[in-house]
Amino acid sequence: MPMLRFLFRKMWNTRWLTVSSLLGLIMAVAFTTSIPMYADGSLKRVVTKSLQEKNGGLPAGSVLIRFQAAGSDKAELDALADADQYIQNELPKEIAFPYQTYVKSYSIRAAQLTPDDPQKVDPSKKRQMTLMSQNSLKEHAELAQGNWFADAMSGGVVDVVMMEEAMYRNDIHVGDVFSYPISGGLGIAPLKLRVAGTVKPKSEDDPYWFQGQEGLINTFFASEPVFQDYILKQKKIPLNLANWYYAFDLRNIQTSQLSPLETKLERLDVILYQKLKNTRVDLSFIPILQEFKTQSLQLQIMLFTLAAPMIAMVFYYIVMNARQSLDRQRSVIAVLRSRGGSTRQIIGIYVLEGLLLGITALLIGPLLGWFMAKSIGSSSGFLTFVDRQSVPVGVSAEALFYGAAAVLIALMASVIPAVVFARSSIVGYKQKLARSDKPPFWQKWFLDVLLIGVVVYGYYLFDQRQVLSVQTGLTTDQLQVHPLLFFVPALSIIALGLFFLRIFPWLLRLWNWIGKRFLPVPVYLTLTQLSRSAQSYYPLMLLLILTLGLGVYNSSAARTIDLNSTDRILYAYGSDVVLQPVWEGVSDELPQDQSGGQNGGAGGSGSGSGSAGGSGGAQGGGGQQGGAPGGGGPGMDDPPPKLRYVEPPFEVYRQMEGVEHAARVLRTKGNVVVSGKSLGQGMLMGIDNVDFAKVAWFRSDLFKAHPFRYLNLLGTYEQAAIVPTSFAEKHHIKAGDLISISVQQQLIEFVVVATVPYWPSQYPEQMPFFITNLDYIYDQAPMTPYEVWLKMKEGAKTTPLIEALNEKQIQIASVKDVRNELIAQKKHPARGGVFGILSLGFLVSVLVSLIGYILYWFFNLSSRVVQFGVLRAMGLSRRQLTGMLLLEQGFTAGLSIALGIGIGKLTSYLFLPFLQTAENVKMQVPPFRVVFNARDTDQLYIVVAFMMLTGACLLFLHIRRLRVHQAVKLGEEK
Repeated sequence: MPMLRFLFRKMWNTRWLTVSSLLGLIMAVAFTTSIPMYADGSLKRVVTKSLQEKNGGLPAGSVLIRFQAAGSDKAELDALADADQYIQNELPKEIAFPYQTYVKSYSIRAAQLTPDDPQKVDPSKKRQMTLMSQNSLKEHAELAQGNWFADAMSGGVVDVVMMEEAMYRNDIHVGDVFSYPISGGLGIAPLKLRVAGTVKPKSEDDPYWFQGQEGLINTFFASEPVFQDYILKQKKIPLNLANWYYAFDLRNIQTSQLSPLETKLERLDVILYQKLKNTRVDLSFIPILQEFKTQSLQLQIMLFTLAAPMIAMVFYYIVMNARQSLDRQRSVIAVLRSRGGSTRQIIGIYVLEGLLLGITALLIGPLLGWFMAKSIGSSSGFLTFVDRQSVPVGVSAEALFYGAAAVLIALMASVIPAVVFARSSIVGYKQKLARSDKPPFWQKWFLDVLLIGVVVYGYYLFDQRQVLSVQTGLTTDQLQVHPLLFFVPALSIIALGLFFLRIFPWLLRLWNWIGKRFLPVPVYLTLTQLSRSAQSYYPLMLLLILTLGLGVYNSSAARTIDLNSTDRILYAYGSDVVLQPVWEGVSDELPQDQSGGQNGGAGGSGSGSGSAGGSGGAQGGGGQQGGAPGGGGPGMDDPPPKLRYVEPPFEVYRQMEGVEHAARVLRTKGNVVVSGKSLGQGMLMGIDNVDFAKVAWFRSDLFKAHPFRYLNLLGTYEQAAIVPTSFAEKHHIKAGDLISISVQQQLIEFVVVATVPYWPSQYPEQMPFFITNLDYIYDQAPMTPYEVWLKMKEGAKTTPLIEALNEKQIQIASVKDVRNELIAQKKHPARGGVFGILSLGFLVSVLVSLIGYILYWFFNLSSRVVQFGVLRAMGLSRRQLTGMLLLEQGFTAGLSIALGIGIGKLTSYLFLPFLQTAENVKMQVPPFRVVFNARDTDQLYIVVAFMMLTGACLLFLHIRRLRVHQAVKLGEEK
């Protein structure tokens, strides 16, 4: 009790430090537990989506156990009962998931039936049937003809039912009696079977029919009691096949359940074989568990790697806070130690304090972590949270384990210094105070230089693509990133921050030496104070550098990933919606080929958004992939027959509800000829320049001039053409040169009016493109199917548009909507995880930095009351003292802020270009760009301004409350 009383008094006397430590622990627990919570929620969403997409076959949670008699082996009925009892009662408990369906079926060996009355039944037809019993048959099937089987024998005849389709195929009727030769058993007369009725499934999609309808065509169903008592026990006919089938509901599966469940399923074969020989698991959901485990593990690794710098910062804050508290209590610890207090007692006090704070954090932290995980799931960008269906999040044992690990690490980080202090006496404490100017351990061991070396080596590996080429399943195309692209830059920010702190005292001494003859007294005193006690400012300066550096890098990374991936999709599509109407065509070689023309139109859509630009099938006979679409149309290698196409109405698109603008766009391949020399194939793109300007997506920084200027050039000549810059440089083509391109086997001449590096939906590295006037092409060559590009109004849907077009007798062969692709991208769990973790990590790090900054200056000023009193007594005015302290804040916090922002931007420019994977570096169109959003920088500046203003307010309050006669006293400051 005395120890507890002493502990509570100590915690109350340092209540602000205690509360701030508790807040740091809660943040550490919340942030750490939110990641497995989100991973669990994402896994549930993936499982649900997988179950919804399972259109055919068995459900995802299927388990099929099968006994198959081998050779002369027979199933002992006791062993069969033991296995059946385990499968029916114990297995569901071990799996621990609800099941939608349970099916048990027993069958004996199939036999050739012979009719009991050949006059009624055709004996010449071969009927190979199997006698089976299956549980709950009456609940899942309904009578089609006749009656259900009887549950008891009647006159030595077994009543059976069969599928209605089986009756027709086997030429069997209700009431027919057959002899079923017995295989094995007592060797007595064959079984007599009477067809009592026919049945059909109530629902063909019911997983109860796991065998499939075709698998039951040659099957008779008997009642379970008759099969069990009469067939197996009385007749002793050996069991040939037994199936036990479960369809488990996996929708609420958690990450922590994946490995144990996989282990149980893998062990199942051993258990079943021991109970009943020749019994094995024929089908299980181990593959889907492995798939879920892989996805969950990848997601957690990625999220923890992204969050590691922010979590480390929270721990650093906890350690810094603990050190501040211990430094203020160090003399008390030394006095206690010198007056008889044992090391164990002193350590016990701090361990007990840490446990109390840790338990409190474990009670509150997971609740806050739950809200954080929900926020991660609703993230659609950096610091952007949308109102949508959130990820199903719950508190799991795994999340609590991570929270306990965070508390343990924080407890060790705060208790270990207390152990060191508890072992020192008052004499040792005074000796250490006298040597307080010694450099910290990281400077003594050149840890900052070592970290810079590690960062340089990491940059070299990134530059050589030796790390990013590893297949991790994380690609920027799916808005996922390589985790090391956040870990190594975080190391670089720490390393550069430590390095600048190493040279900080040298800079102070240099400024002090230069300005000691002409600097005002407050400035000189500030520089002297900073140069003599620079180490005491290191924790605060490093915290600010890390917060701002990571904030700048993470915000830039999130914006860069988001913008570049969105730009790639918009560029690939070219417009909001791309439609390929169905064109009708009349062949010049055949009387009429309506279907061929239609298929040619469908081929015209090609692969559309693909990187080849896409609609090579606009030549009429086939799609870009070649082959023989439709009615045997030829592929790309075999020239198609010439078709005269009938252009469908175009103006109707402009009048459709939801359409803002519409444009005709022809994309077709053709051979390029310059000065009589063939330069291979190119993509000819025919457009109406005014309409195209209204529907196409342009990124202005891709062009030397505004894109509309290039479109205006197309209007100067009807035969004008815009060609790729790379193609023009390679073949030394300039504006004014003539080029020819074949369209529908017709050579058309064009005049080059401009060169551009890129054009919407075109990829010059794969195939050169040629932008021309559509009407000029149609004047020179036969009509060729074109696409319709649409600019949609805000919120307009594509489905009503297609339905309205169908009502107007306009058929659409293909539809590509860029908005659907962008929505699917935003809903990807990895995207929400990346942006959510970066956003929350930034907010958490800013919060702890703000608290750390305020507490640091509060206790820094409190501990220097005597010094301020002496300076006031020596003649410094309040204004001079205030100016000195403001200058001190400017040198420390201001320099840290500038370094943090500068290091963050430098790191972004160095490492963010590596977000391109090894595969898409050369094919990155539009070119990759590092993005800094002014709003993010403004938010950082607001936080920094609030920090500085709070620090200044604390300073003014301390100076205002300062009383010289109270501050100047004999003795020493605590």
